[in-house]
Amino acid sequence: MGPVFEDLEAQQHEWLRREVETEAADHTRAERARVHLGDRLAADVGRTLRVRVSGVGPVVGTLVDVGPDWLLLHDAQRREQQESLVLTGALRSVEGLTGRVDERPRRRSLRQALRAVSRDRAPVRIHDREGDHLSGTIDRVLADHLDLARHADDEARRSAAVRGTVSVPYAAVSMLRRL
Repeated sequence: MGPVFEDLEAQQHEWLRREVETEAADHTRAERARVHLGDRLAADVGRTLRVRVSGVGPVVGTLVDVGPDWLLLHDAQRREQQESLVLTGALRSVEGLTGRVDERPRRRSLRQALRAVSRDRAPVRIHDREGDHLSGTIDRVLADHLDLARHADDEARRSAAVRGTVSVPYAAVSMLRRL
């Protein structure tokens, strides 16, 4: 073969190499486009994260559990370990993720997580997406809202202590903290 054919063959090899690289890059981008935030969060259970939450601001804690529409953080910095249930729809940013992915299905819904809190009869503070909050004990967990018996933070839920009941739509909630 003469130099012209060798040059054409080298060009063809280079063209094929670039085509393979382009296909690999396209495949990688397509794979990344299917990764959901919840899948990344689930892979990092046990890590300390800093999240920004609508109406609340920054929250730092150890990621304990992840549901399809919520995540649970423990704040070990406080006197008692404080739990914060954050609705993923209220997340504004997450710092501290590794980039790993866990695509296993997460089945415990927000209602199931809230029912567990309700069964404990733990006093809670519910933060809304506009920056306000309500305190009390969850009495009922319903299809799209919960009923909160309002009472002082330092009082147990007793009939005499309840100042009223308020219904809170889940769409308004950004975070719930056990007190």
